[in-house]
Amino acid sequence: MSDQGSPPSPNSEERSTQERSPEERMLQLTGLGVSDGIAIGRAVCLDNRVGDIYRIPLPEESIDDELERFHLAAKQARQELGEVRQKVGEDLAQELGGILDAHILLLKDPALLNRVEAVIRGERVNAEWAIHRTTSELSKRFDMMEDEYLRERNQDLLDVGVYLLRVLQGIAHHELSEVEGDIILVAHDLTPSEAVRLGRGRVSGFAIESGGRTSHTTIIARSLKTPAVGGLEGITDEVTDEDPMIVDGRNGLVILHPTQETLDRYRREREAQARHEEVLMATRHLSAETLDHVPVELMANIDLPEELEDAIAFGAAGIGLYRSEFLYIEKDPEMPTEEEHLEIYRRLLQTVSPHPVIVRTYDLGGRKLARELLATEEQNPVLGLRGIRLTMARPEMFRVQLRALYRAAAHGDLRIMLPMISSVGEVRAFRRYATTILQELQEEGIEHNAEVPLGIMVEVPAAAQIADLLAREVDFFSIGTNDLIQYSLAVDRNNEHVADLYQPLHPAILRMLRFIIESAQKAEIEVGLCGEMAADARLAVMLLGLGLRRLSISPRLLPEVKTRLRGLTTSELTHLAQQCLTLSTADEVESSLDAFLQGAPVPSPVA
Repeated sequence: MSDQGSPPSPNSEERSTQERSPEERMLQLTGLGVSDGIAIGRAVCLDNRVGDIYRIPLPEESIDDELERFHLAAKQARQELGEVRQKVGEDLAQELGGILDAHILLLKDPALLNRVEAVIRGERVNAEWAIHRTTSELSKRFDMMEDEYLRERNQDLLDVGVYLLRVLQGIAHHELSEVEGDIILVAHDLTPSEAVRLGRGRVSGFAIESGGRTSHTTIIARSLKTPAVGGLEGITDEVTDEDPMIVDGRNGLVILHPTQETLDRYRREREAQARHEEVLMATRHLSAETLDHVPVELMANIDLPEELEDAIAFGAAGIGLYRSEFLYIEKDPEMPTEEEHLEIYRRLLQTVSPHPVIVRTYDLGGRKLARELLATEEQNPVLGLRGIRLTMARPEMFRVQLRALYRAAAHGDLRIMLPMISSVGEVRAFRRYATTILQELQEEGIEHNAEVPLGIMVEVPAAAQIADLLAREVDFFSIGTNDLIQYSLAVDRNNEHVADLYQPLHPAILRMLRFIIESAQKAEIEVGLCGEMAADARLAVMLLGLGLRRLSISPRLLPEVKTRLRGLTTSELTHLAQQCLTLSTADEVESSLDAFLQGAPVPSPVA
């Protein structure tokens, strides 16, 4: 935390500042709204940047001591991150656990540790310089690449480098327990562990110089439901401790020295938001159905069993997507045992009974690929050996999971879903392999259920194009719009340079969705959607109009979607979707959707 110090001497410039009117002193800064909500409080400026790194030559006899110092720092960083990670599952969203897991894995990764060690030995230099040089060189290489996986590794690598340097430099953790009142944390950036620890304490808002919508600090702020604005270049130079300020996360604004009128206005807005959330929570016990009583299944996407509490609290009608690979990530480098799988799946079923639980088989590979899994590097792992491809290429690795799934299915409504399907052949190959697993269980006399519904994620354009053929092979579809949109539009959804081209309402996407849904309906199989598109209440309206009756989203977003659908009829939603399918651009579709939601009449579909 920055030093308070004594007030500066009242020179003429300072006096003129103090003599300004409240309106003249108020300063509005525009950044990027990355976590919704309004925070009102006083600034605490966090100076957490690593100091200058110098290259210090060492004598030969000191090298072993320096290597030991480096390895102790790595061990301490792993321990500190591990302590934060243990607490994450209690109340934070799915993405955060994955970030911390990636950092812990990197701190164990021989490729990184050996590289730093080689610099210390080869150049006979201090550990700080070796870490700085290693992470800088790797970062430059990653920055020159277009691949999403490598860019995400770059962010993880830089965070881990900061952890190690802070441990080596003895930079202490910042604590806010002695600061009174509501705190708005102002910093250049935060590491994930800092954001978790500080955000769970007294912090009511974040104002950050760096960071975008997909930065680690942003993900954590949303998980904590803490208002945050990023991309505030120079804010650490504008703000001093105790400055009164407002963070408007929805509109991307930070207001310093707000006038009383501005404070009153934002307090009213904050109270109105709180009342709105209370109204939404009242829907927990109401049925999820349209105004004309057509039922809609609103289910929850979860990564960790700890999120079950939120799923129940926010009224989920079951688990529409359990991402089972997070169990692997938690256990890495070991593979989870059959009993560990079984325990998790039974817990899911017992908690949400009588509702269903849809478990996606390991979607390992791509960004979630661990070195121990394949022992090889892929130039483009996002389009490489991942999902169902990895399952069938390494069937023995997935035998344990499948045995546990069929055993757990004896205890409730469990359904199996396959990721990254792109052909009918993959489904048939999986069914043949599953038959061998069922025969094993039968011969061993182990309780199981052989009649488990099998579904697929429709998230690859090839699968979307042959949805009518795939519908004959499976029991249900679940549309994964996150990947389907970016693969179809050739747009990396995490790349800020092309983010405006990531358009869920693009006519090609709407037509693709309609074909998938109609193919499922003709084959008389269930169809749902578990991508982020359903998490936006506005877009959920469009999805219902296209014929979907099952949506699965993050638990905390369920009330907003339920409230929206309860005020609309299926006939007007169908009318809206039909009209939008005739439009030529995403902007035209969005305008039509907004007009509809604002109560304007929707034109008849073009013949």
